[in-house]
Amino acid sequence: MLEPGVFDDLTDAESKALAQCRHAVLGTERPMRLDCGVELGPFRIAYQTYGTLNADKSNAVLICHALTGDQFVGDSNPVTGKDGWWDSIVGAGKILDPARYFIICTNVLGGCLGSTGPLAHDPANKQSWNLRFPVVTIADMVRAQAALLDHLQIPDLFCVIGGSMGGMQVLEWAASFPKRVFAAVPIATAARHSAQNIAFHEVGRQAIMADPEWKGGDYRLHDTAPERGLAVARMTAHITYLSEQALQRKFGRALQNRDALGFGFDADFQVESYLRHQGSTFVDRFDANSYLYITRAMDYFDLAAAHDGVLAKAFKGSATRFCLMSFTSDWLFPTRESRAVVHALNAAAANVSFVEVESDKGHDAFLLDEPEMFRTLSGFLQGAATARGLRSPR
Repeated sequence: MLEPGVFDDLTDAESKALAQCRHAVLGTERPMRLDCGVELGPFRIAYQTYGTLNADKSNAVLICHALTGDQFVGDSNPVTGKDGWWDSIVGAGKILDPARYFIICTNVLGGCLGSTGPLAHDPANKQSWNLRFPVVTIADMVRAQAALLDHLQIPDLFCVIGGSMGGMQVLEWAASFPKRVFAAVPIATAARHSAQNIAFHEVGRQAIMADPEWKGGDYRLHDTAPERGLAVARMTAHITYLSEQALQRKFGRALQNRDALGFGFDADFQVESYLRHQGSTFVDRFDANSYLYITRAMDYFDLAAAHDGVLAKAFKGSATRFCLMSFTSDWLFPTRESRAVVHALNAAAANVSFVEVESDKGHDAFLLDEPEMFRTLSGFLQGAATARGLRSPR
């Protein structure tokens, strides 16, 4: 059995996060078997909740975060001080209103904001597991979330919703626990990671591992961190979250705090300065090894693989209501990926609706102010809530 060890030696980010959210220690009596074959237990899941669970426990909504997200979906992040990453839809009077729903958002297994990951301790030497931590999958993350629901005594969910990697978790939930999911909203996602996306992730991982401060993953033992490599990984990934139109509209070829080219390698252009800022701020809130593990989990995701390569079999007999959304300018998870899921759901005779949102904001559109997405989500959830018998907030 693999033991993550004690939970009292935390990074500053983890300490701040855990002070402002809840956590559960799971797998103490029965460890969770990971897809890699390792048994993990006990393990900790950090999570945040909003609203109140109703008497018949029928109003629970699980929000699944994307690659660099966290549990602070609707309130201020204690590490960054910024608003919740999806506060445009979570909050009083918004689409996911805590007056109506009991909203749960977890930090994924393998994360670095309170949930067990490579920062956890090996009890044999009281040091971080680092790269000795077992590789986790999207399915492992979902099984950990299901264990948390068991711990909270919530039998099923009104809705599971998320974008990007969060959407992968939604699809895994619907396939692995169909009787526990009344409605599912996968946004800007896919049933498997493409070769192009795996390639981008590999560039990011190699940037981290090429940083001399990475120390083979044992940088905490040396009281250092591969900040430059992690920053480059973030810069590379961030380009994929945007569209060419969005970059051109926002930056074009505008110069950064200068009237003429500098004829050097400082940030001459605003877009260069922007990417450097994204990289430098990211290293303050994210762990490099966690980045390796979570990107690997996305790369391994292939929902059809466990169903003889036939995606429709993953949803056979499903009574879940589905609403999928994609964005016209998203080249990281293009619309054809969502259509493939829709076709599989149709083949499985599932209840599914699909909307391609017109937007030039790229993949990150699901995090931004997109009225068509808001209208679609609001309408779908209202219909599902009516079918579920949930009352509207007073």
